[in-house]
Amino acid sequence: MTILVTGGAGYIGSHAVRQLRAEGRDVVVLDSLERGDRDALLGAPFVQGDISDSSLVAEVCREHGVDSVIHFAAYKSVGESMTDPAKYWRNNVQGTVDLLEGMLAADVRRIVFSSSAAVYGNPDSLPIREDAPLRTENVYAETKAVMERVIHWYGQTHGVRWASLRYFNAAGASSDGVLGENWDMSTNLLPLVMKAALGASGPVKVFGDDYPTPDGTGVRDYIHVEDLAIAHSKAIEHLDAGRESITLNLGTGRGVSVMEIIRATENTLGRAVPYQVVDRRLGDPATVYADSRLANSVLDWRAKKGLLEIVDSLIRRYNEHREQHESTES
Repeated sequence: MTILVTGGAGYIGSHAVRQLRAEGRDVVVLDSLERGDRDALLGAPFVQGDISDSSLVAEVCREHGVDSVIHFAAYKSVGESMTDPAKYWRNNVQGTVDLLEGMLAADVRRIVFSSSAAVYGNPDSLPIREDAPLRTENVYAETKAVMERVIHWYGQTHGVRWASLRYFNAAGASSDGVLGENWDMSTNLLPLVMKAALGASGPVKVFGDDYPTPDGTGVRDYIHVEDLAIAHSKAIEHLDAGRESITLNLGTGRGVSVMEIIRATENTLGRAVPYQVVDRRLGDPATVYADSRLANSVLDWRAKKGLLEIVDSLIRRYNEHREQHESTES
């Protein structure tokens, strides 16, 4: 049977598609290409369209023999969600309802959902467990929390079985440099650090150096995108085996500070990373990292790659991209 991957032409989605195909699974991708890249699919079966088109979802599911869905399709910019919240409610929340309705029309009742640790907000204690209170601090995070609830209630009312994967800070690129984040669009820290180091931008902004952390900068749990891709595959296996619906954290269980990232990049590249300390951002917690023991036991999964592997993969991706660009120009 086939897995439908929504948003599969995006950063994390494309890595998941590649992982599934490497395992010999049949995949079809549904993506609007508004923020995705068809080239990132590496030839995977593809349908251009929107998850809000329930009829199209049902048609794709029937035509390709879909029995499970991995749902990545969502807007994810915190800042944009606060200036244009309606866009996020419509795409993320209503789009998920429409997707589920399309699935049901084709009798597809298994879904792995790409959620986010942003649902936890400022945690009371560390590491963060799945039973921690949800304290969303922006519209993006709230849409992720609501999407989880929507999927849960479709489970209660229509027998949909699901896995909601709350992952922490996705980072890195494919080990061979073929796939990676679009640095032109990304607001994530590691691409910004890499761009600053390579002279492709101005100094990277460090939001606060007076936190109660060892070096004063914010600490987060950075998880390699290939580890995330494997976790999504294992979540499909979990549902395929008829096991219960579940919510899981995906992280390394270790926090890394902004300055640790800058220093690791400097050491790897052998050059300085220009940076500028600016005021803290409102609502940013000092330290966030995951308790992923439940995913370790339920999925037999754990993150295997750390900060050095993330930095190395980003450099490899940059070099691969540069060589392709130079080859095209010549």
